Amino acid sequence: MRQSKLFSKTSKNVPRDIQLQSHKLLYQAGFIRESVAGRYYFLPLGMRVRDKIISIVKEEMDRAGAQELITPVLHPLELWKETNRTNTTGFELMQVKDRRGADFALGGTAEEMMVDLVRKFQLSYKDLPFNIYQFGQKFRDEIRARGGLLRMREFIMKDAYSFHADAEDFKKEYENMRKTYKNIYKRLGLDTVIVEADNGYIGGDYCHEFVVESEAGESRFLKTSDNKYAAHEDVANFTHQDINQDEEIKEFQIIDQPEWVQNMKQLMEHYNEPKWRFLKNVVYKNRVSEEIIIATIRGDLEVNKVKLERALGMNELLEDASKEDLAKLGTKSGYVHSWGHKNCRYVGDESLRTVRNFIGGQKEETTDSINVNYGRDFEHEITADIAMAQDGFVSKDGQKLIESRGIEVGNIFQLGLHYSEKMNAKFIDQNGKEQYYYMGCYGFGIERTLTTILEKYHDEHGMMWPKAVAPFQVHLISLKENEKCDKIYQSLIDANIEVLYDDRDLRPGEKFGDSDLIGCPVRIVVSAKTLEQGMVEVKKRDSEKLEMVKLDELISFLKKL
Repeated sequence: MRQSKLFSKTSKNVPRDIQLQSHKLLYQAGFIRESVAGRYYFLPLGMRVRDKIISIVKEEMDRAGAQELITPVLHPLELWKETNRTNTTGFELMQVKDRRGADFALGGTAEEMMVDLVRKFQLSYKDLPFNIYQFGQKFRDEIRARGGLLRMREFIMKDAYSFHADAEDFKKEYENMRKTYKNIYKRLGLDTVIVEADNGYIGGDYCHEFVVESEAGESRFLKTSDNKYAAHEDVANFTHQDINQDEEIKEFQIIDQPEWVQNMKQLMEHYNEPKWRFLKNVVYKNRVSEEIIIATIRGDLEVNKVKLERALGMNELLEDASKEDLAKLGTKSGYVHSWGHKNCRYVGDESLRTVRNFIGGQKEETTDSINVNYGRDFEHEITADIAMAQDGFVSKDGQKLIESRGIEVGNIFQLGLHYSEKMNAKFIDQNGKEQYYYMGCYGFGIERTLTTILEKYHDEHGMMWPKAVAPFQVHLISLKENEKCDKIYQSLIDANIEVLYDDRDLRPGEKFGDSDLIGCPVRIVVSAKTLEQGMVEVKKRDSEKLEMVKLDELISFLKKL
């Protein structure tokens, strides 16, 4: 490609709202441009990188035995209604009507479409298992798009779906996909941590995310130093260690308390006690049924809403209660009781069993309760681990948990019978009886992966693409020697070496700056000085070393690189 003909230009300036280094570099180097918030044009250089990532993913998926197909972008809304995901998705479905008045969703994920496709065929156990996948355009009406390509409203995802006769057969494919993903990320130059996560709106009982550790990431997870345990904050477990179990249980009392004592800081100041001594209540509302949920927890812990929803058998339905919701309970913020409110449901954290003689739980204007003990003075219908794990907490096997951040680049899900039962998708077993498909799904974010590669591979001058995904392998730069350089350019093309040829009439410094910014693995400089010696100057992007290479040895030299 001649750079003089390349559509897009480099830029020294970037919009003020661009924060991530990857976003900044993609903009400056002319790989992308924003259309509207969360939606991007991919320009020729960006397309070359994106297509190479897709090619690697496809090669590995095909090698793993999966088969590629494509589904329509518009999903009949009745399919989403079959699984009730019109009410339970964590993002707002984007909906359209056609001229006939039929309702469609712009696909955010394709479980319903794939199940609908499979149930159109009369399959038997002999046809199982199989794994079908696509590279599909996805639409998610994110509340706040951020990080350039990290959180978009329109993007490409490789989503795969496997169909099995039973759980045991599924486990084989789950492991197959785990290994396949590891192979893909290795080829892309990324080290990933496999992190336990929540299935969320996808459904099913368990899943794992592939996370690249990075401060640019929005995924917070906890891991042990030996890396045998890693879990997203939504699901991370820890040991609720006993605090004062040797303390004598005291008599429950209601005592006077000054009106100025309103919050945790003031409670600690008034009683001269640490946070763990106090009961804390957090109030939520089911956004569909409007049921009020009160979560009771030890004062030094935070409620994990995902764990709370799991304990209640629901998914992404809880929202913070409003002042009006509290008023219906006959209370207000800071005065919620740990027991006794009507027309609500209580859930207690396991930490309630770790402390004797709590303070709080029945606050009124000038009184509160002390020496409160769970099991004696109050008890909830549901007690579960609903606490957020924190750095330094102890894992179930006795190790300290270490907090880390990263970018989620892929995930694998166990779906079980979640969709096949809801959509009545069945196969015929060995005995001639109908059985529900046992399913899994496997997502891979193309643009997120591209951004993650760049977050890792860059320096103060620009991008440093791994050769597997670089837009071009070689950046050929002519310093006012286009006639001679044209021949070198053609010889590289004839040798099937991908080359970006800077034939522009610019100063050397501008050309070198653009070359570092674009980040091809190898730079070749052709000048009058090098040609006098029958040589060219070769430099690898990740090295300061310059090498003089004879023209007649250039092709073989590059192929060795």
